[in-house]
Amino acid sequence: MIADLSGYTALTEVHGATSAADMIDKFLQIVESSLIGDSHLHERAGDEVMIISEEPEHLLSTALMLLKNTTNEHNFLLPHGGLHFGRLLKRKDSYFGSAINFAARIAAKADAGSIWCSKEFIDAIKNKTSWQFEPKGTYEFKNIVEKKEIFEVVADKASFLVIDPVCRMLLVSENAAIAHPKQNGIFFCSEHCLDIYNAANKDKSD
Repeated sequence: MIADLSGYTALTEVHGATSAADMIDKFLQIVESSLIGDSHLHERAGDEVMIISEEPEHLLSTALMLLKNTTNEHNFLLPHGGLHFGRLLKRKDSYFGSAINFAARIAAKADAGSIWCSKEFIDAIKNKTSWQFEPKGTYEFKNIVEKKEIFEVVADKASFLVIDPVCRMLLVSENAAIAHPKQNGIFFCSEHCLDIYNAANKDKSD
């Protein structure tokens, strides 16, 4: 599985490097607490993590737990990720293979707050009745000859799930979020983001 945080660049620009580093620290804690079975965090580059498992069910459970744990965090970013199952070459402490590249390309297609997977990943699952997948269509991927059928892992959604339009952080509590005083359905993590939003929209209207 390859996963990262949607809106991480926007968060860095708005809230600065310290807030971005704090976000990564928290994300890594959440990732570690979400690992199921033999799933393990192999490496991290920026806000992107690579998680490896020999069992697709363990990896799928980890992905769902990651979604659940991040959406329980107020003022956090939504993750998105890609799942693929295939052979890897392990040399010393590094992994190589097209399966990693394919998982990364799937992750890049996935919407914020979702995990997408390949048909090969679903085929590798022994008990498919325990999971739900939604077809997302066929896609062309760079350096992959054939079009690939992609699916979204179906996960429960929070009753209140809103993205701050400025820093892209996830808001899961309406009581803790700051509502726009005039525009319905728009919420912010802080007065700072509300001020940036109002200033930007004022400039557009002028």
